Amino acid sequence: MATALNMSGQLLMPKASAVWLIDNTVLTFKQIAEFTGLTEIEIEALANEDIGRGLVGRNPIEHSELTKAELERCENDPAAKLQISKSSLPPVKSRSKGPRYTPVSKRGDKPDAIAYIVKNNPEITDAQIVKLVGTTKPTIASIRERTHANISNIKPRHPAELGLCTWQEYDKSVEKCLKAQGKDPEAVKAERLAQQNAAHDPQGAMEEETKQGGGFDFSNFLGDAAAFTSSRQNNDDDNNDDGLL
Repeated sequence: MATALNMSGQLLMPKASAVWLIDNTVLTFKQIAEFTGLTEIEIEALANEDIGRGLVGRNPIEHSELTKAELERCENDPAAKLQISKSSLPPVKSRSKGPRYTPVSKRGDKPDAIAYIVKNNPEITDAQIVKLVGTTKPTIASIRERTHANISNIKPRHPAELGLCTWQEYDKSVEKCLKAQGKDPEAVKAERLAQQNAAHDPQGAMEEETKQGGGFDFSNFLGDAAAFTSSRQNNDDDNNDDGLL
């Protein structure tokens, strides 16, 4: 692929390059900031999607802005500084990829996929849904707010099962968005799995809860039983006194 690096040695699309490096490498924010010319605060904001939502990552290796060997060198040494590959060629205009391309035969499945994500993984941002499914934010909003023209026929289905993305891509988006919210992905997954199991087998879930609780607790009823016995005894004594009179 022709290089997109200009003669001054500056990246043509620094933010897009930063997004790619954040998603696909183990470089530190400082290393990425120095390579792209952005600040560490900007890099962190891009990682958390506070800025640049929907921005498509741009591979600097494919555009001859960075060599694979240089990337590996800096990944193995957090203190190392990435060196931009220089070229004397003029910059080449690069077309933004935009949303994911979806075959015509599968485009009708997008609303079902969006409905599934909105229902089962609300932590996934609209920007991530756009990347996964190849849709638009207005479409996502219409399904979330149930104002979509075909809302009565939409049935939530997993986008990976529909072939709109891979399982790995979906799991990666879930993990990324949960981390951005300060949550532990593994803990959330375990909690959701337990809820699903309970929904499919409520009797089993109740038995498991009983086992964990050590059986039924009768202690709450002991006080009431004692009070009832005492009251009955007093009534019997009163009746006996009436008989003597």
